[in-house]
Parts: sequence; structure tokens; C-alpha cells
Amino acid sequence: MRPSIIRRSGVLASLRSGCHTFFFSSSIFPDAAAAADGPSSKPLSMAEYLVRSWGLSAAEASKVSKLSRGKSTQKADVVLNFLRSEGFEDSYIKKIVILLPDFIVYDVKNNLAPKLRSFVDMGFSKSDIIEIIASNPSILTLNLKRSILPKLEIWERLFGSRELLVKIVKKNRWCLWYSLEKRILPNLKFLREECGISEDRVSQAARLHPAFVGQKPEALHALVDRADELGMPRQSPMYLWTLYILQTVSKENFKAKRDLFMSLGWSQTDFSEALRKSPSFLSLSVDELRKKMHFYVEEVGCTPPRIAKNPSLLGFSLKKRMIPRFRVVEMLKSKRLWTVKCKFTTLVTFSDKKFVEKFVIPYKEEVPEVVKILEGQEGIPLALHSG
Repeated sequence: MRPSIIRRSGVLASLRSGCHTFFFSSSIFPDAAAAADGPSSKPLSMAEYLVRSWGLSAAEASKVSKLSRGKSTQKADVVLNFLRSEGFEDSYIKKIVILLPDFIVYDVKNNLAPKLRSFVDMGFSKSDIIEIIASNPSILTLNLKRSILPKLEIWERLFGSRELLVKIVKKNRWCLWYSLEKRILPNLKFLREECGISEDRVSQAARLHPAFVGQKPEALHALVDRADELGMPRQSPMYLWTLYILQTVSKENFKAKRDLFMSLGWSQTDFSEALRKSPSFLSLSVDELRKKMHFYVEEVGCTPPRIAKNPSLLGFSLKKRMIPRFRVVEMLKSKRLWTVKCKFTTLVTFSDKKFVEKFVIPYKEEVPEVVKILEGQEGIPLALHSG
């Protein structure tokens, strides 16, 4: 079994003892001191030093030296040697200092080393620690005991595993910046106790969109009010997804899309039904929605209410899936080879492989045009050759 994410006694003990046990080794200080005391024929400016020792370009070095409060190349040597001794590649080191210029003069003994050591005590691998720090070095400006450790504990519980925690924290650099007291904990309490959302559903939402849990509570409350006004049941599997979609769609934009569907034949009941089944269509632009509705109604012959009952149809690519497949069907019909009874709205949901196996490969010798129609579509050529 994996160790708990926070071995508080070990971490706090190391903090109280002055953190003389460093990240992975403690050989940095003698080497750095020797480098700092070595002879130098001519003192380098900070910008020149950053180019020579940290591998920055002249422009990058100039910017970092201006933004950083550091003026001592000796202190910067301690940081640089520490990072290299602990496995940070030069590309990572360069990325860190560009994102966080003051990093060059951080206190290794009392700041960097104990914070990185805490990640080790949490059970993170060396490679994970390096990638997390390189992707979001500013987390090292946070307080270890009051911020970093408690937030990692909460996020791991929400994500469900250490692997997902590492993966999501590396991709979402703001995860560790959201306030526990002002945002995360109040939002979790509101969703569970006032909205009746289960732990599992909240965790799923957090895994997909950490920012949803980290938004301001008043913004989350406003989204819930909008969903209630639309008649979205809170126990619906689509409820949290609807809240997320509404977060990305302003009230004005929402109204424009609803008005579009009304002008194209949907009733208010149709719109509400589509929203409850698959709110994702609201993330598309008004122009995309207009073109897709026109295709299904004018070309395929669907009625607007039928599309409302299957709103996921609006999520497929018009250029890469809907039009090419429709042309294949029409080609086979023109050759009197179409004997399938299922509707096009069903065919468009088939995977590329299934569609090719059923409606292209059996006819590619007799009607080579069906192959040409699909050539160049993502994923199709491979399926054709495998057939």
C-alpha cells in the first residue's frame, strides 16, 4: 500500500530540526563554496553570468536580471549547483528561472531543500518532483505547512490516486494556488451539502476540471442558480457538466444560441430536453451550430425535434465526419447498393473503424469512389489499408 500523502510527523520534524537533511543529497554547499571562492579575473554582470552559467540567451538573461532581486552570482551558484546535483536538467533549470527570476537567489538550506524534501516524504518520485517544480516553480513561494501540504492532501483525495495527482498538477499549474479556506473547501461543502452532489461526482468534476472546484464561491452559486432556472435536475448525471459548460458560456452568448435554435424549429421544451441530455453543444459557436443544423435538416432530412432528442449529433465534425459519411451513403444509394435500414443519424455515431468495415471495404472494388471520399480523413487511411 502506498504511504499517506503527508507523513506530517516526519516532515514537521525535519522542519523543526533546521532541515539539515536536504532533497536527495547534501553535498551542494561545499562544492558551491569552492566555486564561489575560486579566482576570477573579471567580475561578471548578472546578465553575463546567467548566459554563461545558466544557459540563457542574452535577451532572456537581461530580462531575468532586471526582474530578479538577486545581485550575487555566488548565491546563484549555490542554487544552480543544488539543482544540478539533484537531477534537474539544464532545460528544466532554464525554464524555472525564466518563469521565476527570483529563483536564482533562493535560500537553499532553509527554503528550497526542505520544500523539495517534503515532496520526497510524501512519496513522490524524483522524476515527478522535478517535473512538477519545472512546470510550476512558483509553488515554491508558497508556505510549506500552511499551503502546499494541505492542498496536496485535498487534491489527492479528490483525484483518487497519486498517479492522477501528479499528472493533473503538472498540467494545471494553478491547482496549488487556489485558496483552501476561501475557495476549495467552501465549494466542496456547497456542492455536497446544499446541492446534494455525491463525493464520487464531485471528484469526477475535479479530475476533469480542477478550476471548477477552485473558482470563487459566489461564481459557483451563480452557476447553480442558472442551472436551476433552466430546470436541470441536480441529481442528473449531466448536472455538474452543465455547470461547467455554463461557466464557459456567458448569459448573452447562451441567449444567442437559444434564440438560434428557436428560429430553426426548436421549442422551449426541445431546448430544455437537449440541454438535459448533452449540454456540450452549448460550447460550440453560433456559426457552427447553424451550419450543423442546416446540414441535418436540409441535407439529411432530419426534423429539428429529432436533433433535440439526440443533441450529441451536434458534437461531430461537419468536415471530417458528417459530410464524408453522408457522401459515402449517397454514393452507394446511387449505385443501388444501399440495403441498410438504419438511419444516417445512427451511422454518424459509428467509430471510424466500424464505419469503414461496414460501408467502405465491402464496396471498395466495385465503387472505388467511396475510398476517395474518405481519403485524407483522420484515422481513415489506416482502417482502409487494414481492410
